[in-house]
Amino acid sequence: MPAPTIPPCARFTPAPPTTEKLDWAPLPVIDFSEAATPEGLARIAPQVCSAMRTYGFLYIVNHGYTNVQNQRIFDIADAMFTKVPDDEKKRLVADFEMTGSYRGYKARQTWDISNGVRDQIEQYNLHRAVTDPELQEHPRAMEPFLPELRAFTEHNHYNVMHPLLRVLAQGMELPDETFVRLHNFDGPADTSGTFSPLSQSRVMKYYPRSAEEETQTNNVWMKGHTDIGTITILWSQPVAGLQILCPDGKWRWVRHIDNALTVNIGDGMEFLSGGYYKATIHRVRQPPVDQAGYARLGVFYFGMADDDVLLRPRMESPILQRVGVAPRFDFAHAPTMKQYRTGLTSAYGVSKLSKRDDGHEEEVIHGVVVKHFN
Repeated sequence: MPAPTIPPCARFTPAPPTTEKLDWAPLPVIDFSEAATPEGLARIAPQVCSAMRTYGFLYIVNHGYTNVQNQRIFDIADAMFTKVPDDEKKRLVADFEMTGSYRGYKARQTWDISNGVRDQIEQYNLHRAVTDPELQEHPRAMEPFLPELRAFTEHNHYNVMHPLLRVLAQGMELPDETFVRLHNFDGPADTSGTFSPLSQSRVMKYYPRSAEEETQTNNVWMKGHTDIGTITILWSQPVAGLQILCPDGKWRWVRHIDNALTVNIGDGMEFLSGGYYKATIHRVRQPPVDQAGYARLGVFYFGMADDDVLLRPRMESPILQRVGVAPRFDFAHAPTMKQYRTGLTSAYGVSKLSKRDDGHEEEVIHGVVVKHFN
């Protein structure tokens, strides 16, 4: 039987890794080849749970995709920006202020960053079903790659996110499937009759900025923030820019590791765990001097709980019963995943923020105070 034909795609050439001596965050590297069995999950659980309580971030290697598969995904990701005409991108722009969903394109200069400077980030979001034309129309140039993108989405969901959710449940002395049951790949329609976005893949391209823009924004490309969902999976790429706010109050860089994943906790998991796991503040800033002029191409999978899940802590956890919870809002009025997701998506980068005494900004989304760190 002949091998399936893989559609051709132009090769994306990434920037060389930086050689500058940066202050790297001391994040653990987790060997995910252990995640295939219950015994292996139990072995990595202590290190994973400790990292997610301390830093909210970790690296994963041996996650099931080869270097060749990794390169292919970045080739396809870059094509979403270089092979799609501008008029088609405009037709497929997401009306996120109205719908609370980024599904489709986001153009550059959409979000306000600081002092009147707008972003230089182009992105494309894919509904995690990918290949269903009733859920999302894709650019014509992307149609040959949809089966590969569907396989990529399933790999992130089932082979990376679900094992992590089992480990996080173990860390709270809950049944392994406690959080997995809240993250269905094929979720139901919401009450409006439309299919909920739930988890999604995203590609983002950060373009270099002018010297004046860098000065006006203090070199920050995306303000310090926490993610909306439960688990974020970032496929490592060489252009340094991501920084996390460490427990000692210092910003440190996240290191690139070939064919590795950078994984972090989002607000959804912090809420479900009663603050036991931390949604760490992170930002994107101007890359080092030896990477100036390079675009920064990112590939993500944003895991979210099902839309009808109330973001309340799992108080049946023996751990929470012993250590208590760290609430960020009144749990009696907890939002659903959909309410929090759509509220924050609609507001991000376009709503007017309240200035705090420390110079940072904040807004309230369904009773939750959301902070933006300058």
